[in-house]
Amino acid sequence: QVQLVESGGGLVQAGGSLRLSCAASGRTFSDYTIAWFRQAPGKDREFVAAITWGGEHTYYADSVKGRFTISRDNAKNMVYLQMNSLTPEDTAVFYCAADRVNRLIVIDKYVYHYWGQGTQVTVSS
Repeated sequence: QVQLVESGGGLVQAGGSLRLSCAASGRTFSDYTIAWFRQAPGKDREFVAAITWGGEHTYYADSVKGRFTISRDNAKNMVYLQMNSLTPEDTAVFYCAADRVNRLIVIDKYVYHYWGQGTQVTVSS
């Protein structure tokens, strides 16, 4: 079992930045790919970014490339999502997810068994 707790969400103006954190506990965290997904009201949960267990591979949705950066610190069991140049379209509940995932399918939400409770990000115009 892996337990995930997100933090760092909040209200920010367009153009601003936020840094989300995902704290993991339980089984060997460093074995797992960690991903961020988000879900806006009335929309499906969508992939945002992922990082493999060693941090050597990162993946981003086209909508966030160049603005968001995912990183991890296995010694601290933490994953971060630095979000810059935020727009109102980024408003959503952000979730971190974990599992042993083939890196060819990291964007598929159905392959992740462990999820956090989510943190709200609201970007005002």
